[in-house]
Amino acid sequence: MQIVDAIKNAQLQLVESDSARLDTEILLCSVLKCERTHLYTCPEQNLSSAEINSFNELIGQRNEGHPIAHLIQEKEFWSLGLKVTTDTLIPRPETEVLVEAALNYIPKESSYSVLELGTGTGAISIAIASDRQLANITATDIKESALQVAQLNAKSHQLNNITFEKADWFDIKNINTYDLIVSNPPYISINDPHLRQGDVRFEPESALVSGKEGLDDLGIIIVGAIKHLNTNGWLLLEHGYQQGNAVRQLLKENNFSTISTLKDYSNLDRVSIGQWIS
Repeated sequence: MQIVDAIKNAQLQLVESDSARLDTEILLCSVLKCERTHLYTCPEQNLSSAEINSFNELIGQRNEGHPIAHLIQEKEFWSLGLKVTTDTLIPRPETEVLVEAALNYIPKESSYSVLELGTGTGAISIAIASDRQLANITATDIKESALQVAQLNAKSHQLNNITFEKADWFDIKNINTYDLIVSNPPYISINDPHLRQGDVRFEPESALVSGKEGLDDLGIIIVGAIKHLNTNGWLLLEHGYQQGNAVRQLLKENNFSTISTLKDYSNLDRVSIGQWIS
């Protein structure tokens, strides 16, 4: 079977995907270990039996709804290639808004202490560390398996200004105070129907769900941050598009100042910010 035929056949199988052509090309490239341009420049290349079998297996899994990132074990974030597993949340483009916001507060030419809570793949800390090499970053996660992925990602990008620790939010072995705390915590309601739809079905529920209103972990972080922010320090939180008002209210109730919410690339509330002035 040639590349062109394999792509055509696979597209017909991916009846549930709204990006069948792209999915097909990405999966075939992962099998052939090539760039997508190769598929167009060498469409008549014959595939081996092993390559055909591997490709068909991936197409079958994708047709069941498994995320592309899990199938190829990789996702790009902040122009950085990151290893992804089923133990970690797949980094989303809207989380880059959180990184952009953090970089606005972190100086380039001086040291600055940063704590990331719930690092997962390490995407946020790695993005910050790559752009702010003088920042001292502590990144935590409650799952050892997630921390192993994050450490591998940091090592692959040769970053040495991140310390990874296993911790449940602020239950950190060597807790400190920080100039900035950042987090993309679970913020989906336990009753949200989207949890049983699409790619999300295959992601770790512990990284997604946070109580009846999706606000439980956001509330814990806001309250806990008070004790662990330096004077004039900043707290930056990603949340659901419908949670902006609630998160701003929580920040206000806990005496944060300079409260604001940033919108994502779809013009939806996505990141709320507060400053701690003790």
